[in-house]
Amino acid sequence: MRSEVVKILKNGGVGVLPTDTIYGLVGSATSKKIVSRIYKLRKRSPQKPFIILIGSFEDLKLFGIKIDKFSRKILNKIWPNSVSVILPCPEKRFFYLHRGNKTLAFRFPRQKNLIKLLKQTGPLVAPSANPEGMTPAENIKQAKKYFGEKVDFYVDKGTIKGLASTLVEIKNKKIVVLRQGAIKIKI
Repeated sequence: MRSEVVKILKNGGVGVLPTDTIYGLVGSATSKKIVSRIYKLRKRSPQKPFIILIGSFEDLKLFGIKIDKFSRKILNKIWPNSVSVILPCPEKRFFYLHRGNKTLAFRFPRQKNLIKLLKQTGPLVAPSANPEGMTPAENIKQAKKYFGEKVDFYVDKGTIKGLASTLVEIKNKKIVVLRQGAIKIKI
């Protein structure tokens, strides 16, 4: 199944699979067309950027992200984990991802299977598997009610009742917690 999912994602597909937190609606973060498709599927506000799952620190370079020593030290402490970190991304070519915010949120998950997948597919946008304003799907049956045949695959891992990732930003040499989630960050 994994090789089939990798092939579908590399060929422009979109699907639902378990992430390190909850089920996600995933597709390539490096494709403007795929990101646009996920916005439409989720009926998501165009001003809200997606979180991007990465398989290594090296993936940040694909988005022109430069990390200073302080930020690197912080990232080494909190990654890999269910913590999404907002980093500056002023490049215009990534407007389709940052939506004018000039920042992107990345998460380097701890799960070995997910990292292995990301190393094969490249970075994936991974919003929760639900239309905006609805409860995130806790199982594939619920995800299918939301998306039906509009997605290219589903990976069933049973019921997942996780929390969303913790969302932080590194600003002025400090960590700012924007959303407490799966991992508690103490400042």
